[in-house]
Amino acid sequence: MSEAGVLWVCVLVVCVSAVCEAGCADRIDPTCCPGRNNDCSDRSFRRTVCYCDTYCRRSGDCCEDYNTVCHVSAAKDCEVTLWGAWSPCSSVCGAGTTERSRQVATPPRNGGTPCPDLKQRRGCFAPTDTCSAAKEVAKILPDSFKRNFKDPWRRPHMLMKEVKKSYCVQMRVKQASAACKVRPWSAGLIHERSVCVECQSDAMVTDNRCRGDGLQNIRTFWAAAQAPGCSGSWVRESLTENCRCPSYSVIFV
Repeated sequence: MSEAGVLWVCVLVVCVSAVCEAGCADRIDPTCCPGRNNDCSDRSFRRTVCYCDTYCRRSGDCCEDYNTVCHVSAAKDCEVTLWGAWSPCSSVCGAGTTERSRQVATPPRNGGTPCPDLKQRRGCFAPTDTCSAAKEVAKILPDSFKRNFKDPWRRPHMLMKEVKKSYCVQMRVKQASAACKVRPWSAGLIHERSVCVECQSDAMVTDNRCRGDGLQNIRTFWAAAQAPGCSGSWVRESLTENCRCPSYSVIFV
């Protein structure tokens, strides 16, 4: 037998007889380490570097006695639920995003496979008819200009026009230009003030609504008819059919 062969036999005999110590059992406290710790290592029985941290279960370089010494149970992979429904498009006009999510049913344990993504997002596009309404600019006047009145000088054929019931739109002002401060009635159109705007019969168009009556929770724009330069934006909060706004409100024209 060669000298090399004699040496391997001697090393094997010594290690089997436990004179050659190796693995997690030979480590000074802490014997085992949580997470990833490159210093939590020792020599394997093959005299290569091995690890005694929980990350070694994922990297595959644990010491031979890791499971026994560290009292590790079997790894448990993450389990998730099925995807939920896609959410409504974030935009009511033009491009937006929609997303869906799922939940963690069973979290990973003992170095099991981590959880995958819990949210997905993709693009969407809102209907163009909504975009048309969002681009309308409301023309407004103070309610002292109410147009639904009985005119004794009207010709008989003029009286045959159908008078439609008014409706009210509650708007919250988001922006108003400095020119609005010139007129007393438009000076009240200030940031975050809620304003009742009445749509009367004479201001209605063919679809029985007033142009620029807004969209729910979407910013649209307005301009004061008799206050040059007075304009801004607002958001519709509610719409009430068969309604009349209180005094000192505004109307669509």
